[in-house]
Amino acid sequence: MQLTPMMQQYKDAKAAAGDALLLFRMGDFYELFFEDARKAAALLGLSLTSRDKGENGVPMAGFPYHQLDGYLAKLIASGLRVAVCDQVEDPRQAKGLVKRELTRVVSPGTVTDDALLDPRESNYLAAVVLADATAGLAWIDVSTGRFWACTAPAARMRDELARIAPAECLLPEEAEAIPDMPGKQLAVTRRPGWMFSAQAAGDALTRHFGTASLEGFGFEAADGPAIRAAGAILQYLQETQKNGLTHIDRLTPLKSCDTLQIDEATRRSLEISRTIREGKREGSLLAVIDLTVTAMGSRLLADWVANPLCRVEPINERLDAVAELVEASALVEAVREMLRDIYDLERLVARATTGRATPRDLNCLGRTLAALPKLKAKLTGRKSELFSQLETRIDLCPEIRSRLEGALMDDCPLSGRDGEFIRPGYRVDLDELRELTRGGKQWIANYQAQEVQRTKIPSLKVGFNKVFGYYLEVTHAHRDKVPADYIRKQTLTGAERYITPELKDHEEKVLSADEKSKELEYRLLVELREFVATEAARLRQTAAALAEIDVLTGLAQLARQRSYCRPQVVAEPVMSIVEGRHPVLDAILPDGTFVPNDTQLDGSERLILLITGPNMAGKSTYIRQVALMTILAQIGSFVPAKQATIGLADRIFARVGASDELARGQSTFMVEMVETARILNTATERSLVILDEIGRGTSTYDGVSLAWSIVEYLHDHIGCRTLFATHYHELTDLATLLSGVANLNVAVREWEDQVVFLHQIIDGAADKSYGIHVARLAGVPRVVNDRAKEIMAKLEDEHLDGNGRPKIARKQRGQKQELQLTLFEAAEHPLLEEIRRADANQMTPLEALKRITQWQDQLAATGQKKPR
Repeated sequence: MQLTPMMQQYKDAKAAAGDALLLFRMGDFYELFFEDARKAAALLGLSLTSRDKGENGVPMAGFPYHQLDGYLAKLIASGLRVAVCDQVEDPRQAKGLVKRELTRVVSPGTVTDDALLDPRESNYLAAVVLADATAGLAWIDVSTGRFWACTAPAARMRDELARIAPAECLLPEEAEAIPDMPGKQLAVTRRPGWMFSAQAAGDALTRHFGTASLEGFGFEAADGPAIRAAGAILQYLQETQKNGLTHIDRLTPLKSCDTLQIDEATRRSLEISRTIREGKREGSLLAVIDLTVTAMGSRLLADWVANPLCRVEPINERLDAVAELVEASALVEAVREMLRDIYDLERLVARATTGRATPRDLNCLGRTLAALPKLKAKLTGRKSELFSQLETRIDLCPEIRSRLEGALMDDCPLSGRDGEFIRPGYRVDLDELRELTRGGKQWIANYQAQEVQRTKIPSLKVGFNKVFGYYLEVTHAHRDKVPADYIRKQTLTGAERYITPELKDHEEKVLSADEKSKELEYRLLVELREFVATEAARLRQTAAALAEIDVLTGLAQLARQRSYCRPQVVAEPVMSIVEGRHPVLDAILPDGTFVPNDTQLDGSERLILLITGPNMAGKSTYIRQVALMTILAQIGSFVPAKQATIGLADRIFARVGASDELARGQSTFMVEMVETARILNTATERSLVILDEIGRGTSTYDGVSLAWSIVEYLHDHIGCRTLFATHYHELTDLATLLSGVANLNVAVREWEDQVVFLHQIIDGAADKSYGIHVARLAGVPRVVNDRAKEIMAKLEDEHLDGNGRPKIARKQRGQKQELQLTLFEAAEHPLLEEIRRADANQMTPLEALKRITQWQDQLAATGQKKPR
């Protein structure tokens, strides 16, 4: 089929756009063709039409150009990449076909437009490189230019992606897919493998930063995979953004030893930044502690919550600053009020350096700088070292403020093409063009009055449109009065339109002046953008300081409002909390209704806390609040308690609630065991572990056996602080066998067959679960509950001893006894593991004979007969 010149132009643009939907600008519309049109029509609710009729008709859909942001947001939210092809020359001046070019490719991770972004959240583009057992990860927020990279074990990559929560991830074409993060759509973009090579990535980065290597940024030889991932990101941005990336001025290495490690399952279980049920920010820990007043502060707080610190010194620096503010409520109120006048300086600077800042953006930047002197003065003389540093880092940038205020009007439009945003007096030549334009409009008014008097046509008027320019309009009723020098231009239903040589001559002067003034204003806008871009480093430093001040004052306000206390953060793995509260429930529930509880953990007698008690009584809430308070303390926040001493954790693990991943072929119980295995294989003595109802997804004996063994392993082999909530009352016997296990239970009161949950954690073991009572509260029919009571009585009679304790065979630690096969029927003899570890190839025949004799003696000591 022979293509028209315009469709050939479209085909060339589509080839350059690749798999992205192509928005092709045609006059006042963006059009899509072929398969793109079908896909967009379905997603956006557009009418699907045809450019040509008949068998060769081309499917077509489109929308007005001024609605681009709204439709672009919907396409990006669907995880699609979109290429925008714009007209890059004035159609009135074009000779033949208007020139068009791809001006940008927008994908979920490269969005920079305010209308498409949540101001409270960073929008990350990530890249992953797998190198054997090691993985390189890089991520960037294109809207601000913040760029990081790290190297981590490949097995932890899903956890790292959960921490970052990117909108888009770049992978080599040959790499395996990465599972989506729960609750978040992860758009995956495949890139040629060579872009992830050490040579291509390294060259791209050093060329961009103008350095010989990346050692100056803090990267080492072992960080090769991280550099490869970062280089792939930079090449992708250079290809898609079609403009300068000067706002990306450094690559920051992130060392895992500096931050608290939280795996993906734990983040989900604790609802740190998203709720489990709906995947929303509202209802999460982040949402209830976020009292920031700027978008920059909100994003920084989210980064802090995602990456709690792991060293005492920087944590105490933050706590010192918050503590000073808590004691100065008037200062906090004043600073927060001033921060309300601060715009999103990070993203404003990024838009200026990429050439996308509008007149309104630059006006907002100037207003932000105007608010800084008073704010800086308020912070002068603070005692905490961190606040002193932040005050020093605020650069007032007086020359930038002066130029922006001198150039821009108080109210600026969004578009830079329509003019009327440069302040009168800023440029003499612009003032002259504007005067000519205004004078021309007055001339038109005078000319109309003159022609009305000359022709005696009272309804005569002078009008204007883009097609014909200026014209004189006369109704048909006065057609016989039209002078001979009027030249007819257009016939309407009720009137005729005319021009005169005099009117046409003045039109050219006025339009020329108006056009020139708009062109000049746009050039001045470009000059202002470039001026701001040259000072971007100073502005970004100021933006970072303002964001941190906002976070610290927000945390101080939170501490005052919710009666939080300053935690004593220590290096030892201990935990002492007096009247601790769950930060989310404490904020959501009516004041005074949440029941606080104490927590005491140490490295000896209270290493593991076993919490028993009924459903709905608060076991899960209790163990969660301890983990959340640890996170709060390690970001430098006060905590919801009367008093708290919190030992640093290197990792937090939470196995809470039931979940499955059917798409990956994993049942609820399999997911539970996989996550438990990860804890047992990676936790250290400095870790904090919270476990809820481990073993409930299988048979009772299987579950009790696993739970029992897991507690023993945590106690004997890892020695980490653990809170273990369970309904298996059999486990409470572990407190008599293991020196570091202590029993807690949730207090209840029974009255006339009713149960009252007190939500109070007390010492000792619970002897009932009250599951049948909870079932009744849930509305289970009475006949079902009554029958359940009968069955429970029968089971208890068969499985409890004369003292009311479970008939469970306990291994008396340190004593020799015959193996019991009542509960642990599938248990192996301890010698089996020793035999497995024995390496016969490394023994002499005599050594092997001695070892066998020893094993036989051990068997005899446990009641097993030696073979004859």
